[in-house]
Amino acid sequence: MQTYKYEIFTSILEDQIKSGAVKLGSRLPSVREIKEKYHLSISSVQSGYDYLIMKGLVENIPRSGYFVAFSQKDNIPENALKQLPISKNSVFNKNLELTSTKSKAFEYNSFNSTSPTDILIPQKLILRKMQEVIREKGASLLRYYPLNGSLTLREKITERSAKYGCMMNAEELIITDGALQALYIALASVTKAGDLIAVESPCVFSILEVISNLKLKTIEIPVHYKDGFDINYFRNICDENPIRAVVVTPNFHNPTGILMTDDSKKELLSIAEIHQIPIIENDIYGDLYFDGTRPSNIRNFDQTGLVMTFSSFSKTLAPGIRLGWLNPGKFYAETERLKFSLGRSVTPIYQELMIKFLESNSYDRHLRSFRKQLEKQSIELLDALRKYFPENSYFHRPQGGYSIWGELPQDVDMETFYEYCESQKILFTPGNTFSFTDEYDHYFRAVFADRITSESILSLENLGRKVQGFLE
Repeated sequence: MQTYKYEIFTSILEDQIKSGAVKLGSRLPSVREIKEKYHLSISSVQSGYDYLIMKGLVENIPRSGYFVAFSQKDNIPENALKQLPISKNSVFNKNLELTSTKSKAFEYNSFNSTSPTDILIPQKLILRKMQEVIREKGASLLRYYPLNGSLTLREKITERSAKYGCMMNAEELIITDGALQALYIALASVTKAGDLIAVESPCVFSILEVISNLKLKTIEIPVHYKDGFDINYFRNICDENPIRAVVVTPNFHNPTGILMTDDSKKELLSIAEIHQIPIIENDIYGDLYFDGTRPSNIRNFDQTGLVMTFSSFSKTLAPGIRLGWLNPGKFYAETERLKFSLGRSVTPIYQELMIKFLESNSYDRHLRSFRKQLEKQSIELLDALRKYFPENSYFHRPQGGYSIWGELPQDVDMETFYEYCESQKILFTPGNTFSFTDEYDHYFRAVFADRITSESILSLENLGRKVQGFLE
């Protein structure tokens, strides 16, 4: 994974600015001063300052130098929704092609697939550890593994989770064939066809697909830019409706990248406890934070077993590693039966591979560089979208994860917009795939999982110019 020499000083300056140790408007050390102090080249120092400028932390005043930016907060709209969503049957008729890479994705500027690309996948490391597993385990990899997965793997997962305050029992953890299987098991264990559940809005396509296949009804809970999941709206909904479960992504929500605060997580749990509503917590992006430390889970605060947390390694290592896990809380018996009906065991080689990663510090070492590269790509993509698209567009700065949530002016004809994107081989995910309503017609998700190149920047510049032409 690529690292950058300028990180030697940018990480220090960033911490000083965010902590307030360096005041707003203060002049920062010159390029030459940084060069001499950290023994860097002039180009490395300038690249580092460019990085801080793109993050909105620093501004460059010509012939004066670099200064701490006065305005470090985005101009965030109050709400993501203009009207509240309604309960309706989950009849799913979206096109899967809109949310995943097309057959010849290498010919496109792909901003629509939320999984690691080749530049993020530690290919040599994974293949080397796979070879070690094959040499050590041999023919045992061809046999069934325990129904709920290797106990060693479950212990490693619970040990790692405990480091950020998420306490789980390895005996009650279930290893699954990816995160979607874990979600399916969790939902199916606490609901039946026709039940009403709550889900965040906007909500990623794959979760909506599982809900639809289980023939559940939904009430969509707005996710607001400033406060995230609308706790008050959820409270009112629970008072008035028989909600059987709530599905949330509290850590770096897809598609907005919003992080729910600990206070909001506790308040959501308190409401769920009053009404005895199971919380199904999607934590697949929890390790992909850009700033600070690893965020907590709702599970951290749960004392009654009402929270069912699931995650996987496909978003943090490689999409082909189909290995997830589910902590089912007090619903262990129901989930274990469902898991058995869906398949005897997850592929042994993936289980042993993850044991290899987790028994050393190689996984966390990989994550550190992985997050840094993701953050850099998010800054570059966000900067291009804000720079080239009309001023009254809005693109939300993510706090982690893979995606940027954007809104175009209401005067833009979205059908024409996507037709032009297709003609230019640019792939976004249309906003209307993130809801059972028509609330997000003028929204789209842009993913920064791939390298942002000069070619992709130029394609966004041309697209932005075209959108401006639509308005004129």
